[in-house]
Amino acid sequence: MTDTTTAWIEQALGHRPRDPALFVRALTHGSYSANHYERLEFLGDRVLGLAAAAWVYELFPSEPEGNLSRRLNAIVSRETCAEVAREIGVGPNIILGKQARDDGAVQSDNVLGDVVEALIGALYLEAGLPAAEAFIRRAWASHATTAQAPRHPKSALQEWAAAKNCKAPVYTMGARTGPHHAPRFTVTVTIPNKAEATAEGASKQEAETAAAKALLEKLS
Repeated sequence: MTDTTTAWIEQALGHRPRDPALFVRALTHGSYSANHYERLEFLGDRVLGLAAAAWVYELFPSEPEGNLSRRLNAIVSRETCAEVAREIGVGPNIILGKQARDDGAVQSDNVLGDVVEALIGALYLEAGLPAAEAFIRRAWASHATTAQAPRHPKSALQEWAAAKNCKAPVYTMGARTGPHHAPRFTVTVTIPNKAEATAEGASKQEAETAAAKALLEKLS
């Protein structure tokens, strides 16, 4: 690990690595080495979920479970994780193989989100839950305190269809394109006999969400 990377980690995470190899692994993509971030990402995802659940429970003491769930889902979503990764400067520090670099993996929401979760996993292993929670509360601060509990586009579309006495939305998988490390999925959502919209995403879930959002905008 270079001095520059060490300084960035200390600034971004609020922790100076004692085991640099752990944090190098958190930044390493599978296109570069078999010793990559996926196991740390698995752990970090769970740490983020626990920390975020405790946080929204504390922040919004009068809200019902449904609102808290929507807030939690927004905080831990791939899109939010990728946005946080960009805000703290993860991209330039990701270690990528040449092909993945050429294919623009550094801009992928999937890759950025995975790496920030892997960094949480590394931070948890080396400094414990309090350090991980402190980082999450700093880095996600602007994403956790929105004025109203966000409503997921797929849930909103389902509710719209029910309110209009329409059939439930149907999601149809289309083409899958792009390289293995940076795939693109196409999904079409249809409210039978009413309207449809098509969108892309870096995962099936992301494409479904984008399609639901596009259809809601069309219906409004």
